[in-house]
Amino acid sequence: MKKLVLTMALSGAFVSFNAHAWGNDGHRAVGAIADQLIQGSNAEQRVKALLLPGESLEKISTWADCVKGTYCGPLSEEMTAYVAANPQHSIYHYTDVPFQNAHYHDHDAGTADDDIVQTLKQCIATLQGRGDKISNPHNFTPRQALLILTHLAGDVVQPLHVGAAYVDKNGAFVVPQKQAQIDAVHMYDARGGNDLLLDDIKMSAISAQLIPAAPVEAKPAVQAAVAGTPPRAPQTTRPFHSYWDTTVVNYVFRRVGARSPQEFAQLVIASKPAVEANTGDPISWPYAWADQSLAVAKLAHTGVTAGAIGQQTSKTGEVFNVWSLTVPDDYPVPSSAAAKTQLIQGGYNLAAVLKAIWQ
Repeated sequence: MKKLVLTMALSGAFVSFNAHAWGNDGHRAVGAIADQLIQGSNAEQRVKALLLPGESLEKISTWADCVKGTYCGPLSEEMTAYVAANPQHSIYHYTDVPFQNAHYHDHDAGTADDDIVQTLKQCIATLQGRGDKISNPHNFTPRQALLILTHLAGDVVQPLHVGAAYVDKNGAFVVPQKQAQIDAVHMYDARGGNDLLLDDIKMSAISAQLIPAAPVEAKPAVQAAVAGTPPRAPQTTRPFHSYWDTTVVNYVFRRVGARSPQEFAQLVIASKPAVEANTGDPISWPYAWADQSLAVAKLAHTGVTAGAIGQQTSKTGEVFNVWSLTVPDDYPVPSSAAAKTQLIQGGYNLAAVLKAIWQ
């Protein structure tokens, strides 16, 4: 298949690492699907008892990202207290299993005691009433468990939040068997795809030909904060992880003609999608969710190759390794199809686990 070579400029440009899996719209879509699916159930009543007036699963779905900083506004007292008690909160959102692997196993390379699978288990146990020191070492309250579960149910179906790429200096994808092998000499952690760079301008041009236009008018460009300051130059490269966090969600909404997360939820539920069922004790479901995402992570890396190692420098002076990517020239089509499936699966997973907890 013809490839589009996506290059990067190794000129010390700053790469912005996106910290919001699926972005706000993706997470809200997962929450909106679950809101609709639990209507009329005991789970809906139990959820409402833990939420504040005006909250819903859709609205709280970004809470766990908002506590990472002040980009959602000043932290509330509740958020501040949570952050103080959970200094490792950012680790809860992902695991880094080599994407070539078929299964997530405790203590394998790329996993951690505080990773997304283990944290999801803690949230489920807490909501089941089993939140003792062993099953809930973070001492989540039931409300905190619901807030984190709602967000991580979206994170765990983002394939690059589970299946990670490890590369050598020449850009070949490699598979560590043990954590000690990831030595940043012969084998590098690409940080969930954050160090793998797409040419954002070329990808935008390709998507304009392959993906339908948005069903709403484009938002006006943000004006410079200081009068006379020229607008920021367009971003020329985008981390592979960021593409899967945000860009592909935009493609999904455009392909289904959705103007909002709620509309997306309504459209997909009405289509009666085929989703993978969850069976057994809900405490084991995060393993199945991770395995399912690993399968999609393989698809995400199909036909994708990396170039030789290079370096960039962040605004703070940090020098980090990067690799340019080559992807299939139709990549926006299969990637957005996979992302749509994953967003739907995440919403159905969230509804199913809440119903299973509160039958």
